[in-house]
Amino acid sequence: MKPEIVVMNFTHVYEQERFLSNSHFRWIDCTDLNGTDCYCDAEAADALRRRMKPYSPHGLHFIDSGNYHYVSKFWTDKIIEPFSMVVFDHHPDMQPSLFDEMLSCGSWVKTMLDTNKFLRKVLIVGAADRLIRAVPDEYRDRVKFYGESSLEHAEAWRKFSAEHVDEPVYISVDKDVLNTDSAVTNWDQGSLSLVSLESLLSIILRNENAIGIDVCGECTPSLDLFDEQRSISIDGKANHELLSLYCRLASAR
Repeated sequence: MKPEIVVMNFTHVYEQERFLSNSHFRWIDCTDLNGTDCYCDAEAADALRRRMKPYSPHGLHFIDSGNYHYVSKFWTDKIIEPFSMVVFDHHPDMQPSLFDEMLSCGSWVKTMLDTNKFLRKVLIVGAADRLIRAVPDEYRDRVKFYGESSLEHAEAWRKFSAEHVDEPVYISVDKDVLNTDSAVTNWDQGSLSLVSLESLLSIILRNENAIGIDVCGECTPSLDLFDEQRSISIDGKANHELLSLYCRLASAR
């Protein structure tokens, strides 16, 4: 059975990425929603949940730019068994929200740890070391970091996984974990190459019980048409590679 591919379209960027021109993909149009950019207000959250209701957390979900990474929370709210979360992100996304009770792209991991009764542990891969040091001590027993400075050998991940992963996993990828040759995002980026990301994802998908995966980190519109087309081309290539990897490994399971 082919895995379900869901595309959440907030900014129209996916309409320009050729790899998504497949009639079998499921599109969720979010372009008409207000209150979604970086912060998600209550009305927008209700609307997103309604539009996502027909779809399962299983499969691959493309969720637009990193401004909408909080959508990962809505996908994982559908999981009703103990699980761990593997997050590839240059930022831990564990800041307190600036607005009470409002979910944001910088606070969603913290919110999940505070509210999701099925979430056992969060493994954050590729975060900047300075941001890792800023995470409050109260979360240290449930948040484990595979930091940017440790991204060297596959064997290191296998050891890390064996020590920390006991449940099914949901994987979330923000392409800002990648270097600027591999992706173009609207946030500061890490040093991981696309080849290294694919290698680590392959290890996880082959060795863990993966529930599903989402991908964000698209570029934002630019006043320079040439730069915008270049960014879309680079991101489209990265997405195509991640899509092909996931479909190949998911079909082999």
